[in-house]
Amino acid sequence: MTRSRTAATFTPPVMAARRWLDGVTHPANRPLINVSQAAPVEAPPLALRQAIAEIAMNEPEAHLYGPVLGLPALRTEIAAQWSASYGGTVTAPQVGITSGCNQAFAAAIAALCGEGDEVILPVPYYFNHRMWLDMSGVTSVPLVCGADLVPTAQDAAALITDRTRAIVLVSPNNPCGVEYPAATLRAFMDLARACGIALIVDETYRDFDSRTGAPHDLFRDPTWDDTLIQLYSFSKAYRLTGHRVGAILTNPARLAEIEKFLDTVAICPNQIGQRAALWGMQNLSQWLAGERSEILDRRAAINDHFPLLAAKGWNLLGVGAYFAYVEHPFAISSSDLAQDLVTQAGILLLPGTMFMPDDLAGGDRQLRIAFANIDRAGIATLFDRLAKVAV
Repeated sequence: MTRSRTAATFTPPVMAARRWLDGVTHPANRPLINVSQAAPVEAPPLALRQAIAEIAMNEPEAHLYGPVLGLPALRTEIAAQWSASYGGTVTAPQVGITSGCNQAFAAAIAALCGEGDEVILPVPYYFNHRMWLDMSGVTSVPLVCGADLVPTAQDAAALITDRTRAIVLVSPNNPCGVEYPAATLRAFMDLARACGIALIVDETYRDFDSRTGAPHDLFRDPTWDDTLIQLYSFSKAYRLTGHRVGAILTNPARLAEIEKFLDTVAICPNQIGQRAALWGMQNLSQWLAGERSEILDRRAAINDHFPLLAAKGWNLLGVGAYFAYVEHPFAISSSDLAQDLVTQAGILLLPGTMFMPDDLAGGDRQLRIAFANIDRAGIATLFDRLAKVAV
């Protein structure tokens, strides 16, 4: 009997980890520290909520179906801001709006791949990317990174076959936090173009990159859209997680294929959410700069406090955007350790085994800390608890 598409992949990791909390109580003097999910838990800023209320009350069209590829004004705004920030040329017909960034990835794969095709994923990978490939009948080909957790185009080249359709990069990276150098992204672009495959670059966390200026020069290439597919999310920048608004940038011909997928899945992106994203882009640049500064301070706090763990044999493998990726010193799997931490330390985080294929070593010693929702003091408390863990 043929198994279903969903049976071809694993249980959503964040949901699986939440089940570890069932039946567990946390004393008032040691409340749970939840660093399992990379998403804001606070509502959008008041000004944006007020704008959303105005949209809901006064724009009747916000409650109707809209264009499958998104609100024209939002597509135009993204094109203008991307052209300015990356120093290249992006036009509105090269921009599509999706119901979140995960849907942007799913749509890209649907437009690129057929049954039995292959997509190269650096490991550790973002687990939802692997899940969608599994459910699409597409083979995930793991690209092992070096100690710096940055993949190389040279290693990727050795994995390309006649079934390879794309290489996927996430920068700043989820789960590792590392920011890929511009030269790395350029080398992958050159490789993908030479091989006639797509380069998918997920820049969900671009607003929290620690570097100044454009993180890469790919949009300066006058023919960037023949190879590059960029993905983006409004969930992190403007706390619009529940409104499900993302973006995909590529050539109009590919967007026409993507439109087929979007039309059959959601018909159109969330209309209020799109208008909220547009309002945020036009009015919240200063607020977003403050959000970035806060995340960068939390990143600094990870580095400031990590010596406490280093003295206990822990290693900091990567840090950036919302994430710290660490190696633990214990002789047990990270999967078992992560579950033990719920009761022993009042900490919920994800093990590296959730970001790696079962047949590759490394994940059993690694843990992901998503620190976007704990401040500097919370990070100090987190590390103090981890330093006291005994296995």
